[in-house]
Amino acid sequence: MKVYALTSFGLENLELQERPEPEPGPGEVVLAVKAVSLNYRDLLMCRGLYDPRMALPLVPCSDACCVVEAVGPGVSRVAPGDRVLPTFFRDWIAGDPTPSALRSSLGGPVGGTLAERMVLPEHAMVHAPAHLGDVEAATLPCAALTAWTALDGVTAGDTVLVQGTGGVSLFALQLARLRGARVIATSSSDTKLERARALGAAEALNYRTDPAWGKTARGLTGGRGVDRIIEVVGGSMDQSLRAVRPGGTLSLIGILGGAVGKVVLTRILMTAVRVQGIIVGHREAFEALNRAVAQHRLQPVVDRVFPFDQAPEALAHLASGTHFGKVVIEV
Repeated sequence: MKVYALTSFGLENLELQERPEPEPGPGEVVLAVKAVSLNYRDLLMCRGLYDPRMALPLVPCSDACCVVEAVGPGVSRVAPGDRVLPTFFRDWIAGDPTPSALRSSLGGPVGGTLAERMVLPEHAMVHAPAHLGDVEAATLPCAALTAWTALDGVTAGDTVLVQGTGGVSLFALQLARLRGARVIATSSSDTKLERARALGAAEALNYRTDPAWGKTARGLTGGRGVDRIIEVVGGSMDQSLRAVRPGGTLSLIGILGGAVGKVVLTRILMTAVRVQGIIVGHREAFEALNRAVAQHRLQPVVDRVFPFDQAPEALAHLASGTHFGKVVIEV
């Protein structure tokens, strides 16, 4: 079978290799990978910026839609022919994460999905929503579940602010609308903001032409402030803290603007703002998300699909920042 392996850090070191066909052991499942969805984390991992001590070679990427090809002795959760999605954290089933569960993420440190076939324990997968094709279903394991987790507790009438138009932010927009929330979207592109409006955003702010967008967002709530911020930028959270209401929540997801930044702590302390780190989610939450996706027949936003032999080009397209929604590789 063919796999992509990162032999040393740098996208130029992503090699297409031949490896032996896998065989399932007790409790294991062989999956035929049909589509792989990319996340910003995959770029960081390939560049050595996520974990520079990561053991190499590594098969990157965490998200996929697969078909069960073979099962080992004792497998009962899935059967050959089932269409499944690997869980981002192989060993996080429910409840609070443990250190060992957090070390079980696919695409680093555990070998990932950018391959024709892979082997996983039966507990590390869920069934794909039936109404979605392989490409659309492959987008759910990381970005959609992250958005779902970040929106926990959001209800009808709340205001949610989403930053940018990448996978997590667009899923947050769609899922917040399903919950009856009002969504404010931000971007540096007016064209992308119009597309966000078409998906249901009530308001759209261009942070490049309005650098004080936090104050503007608060004004759009009548001065009350935003209930939930989907924070994918990181670095300086100054504008987010100006936008969020007293007692509101800032769901910290990404570090697009850098992993280190200056934060005025009194903006958190004096307004009882909750800053919650979000790290995807567990299998039970993934199953709940998929029930909601199926019930509402939600359609993920796919920017572009690349063939398997153009995986490096797909990662380069993601790195360009020109995408709107998810970038997917068809295997």
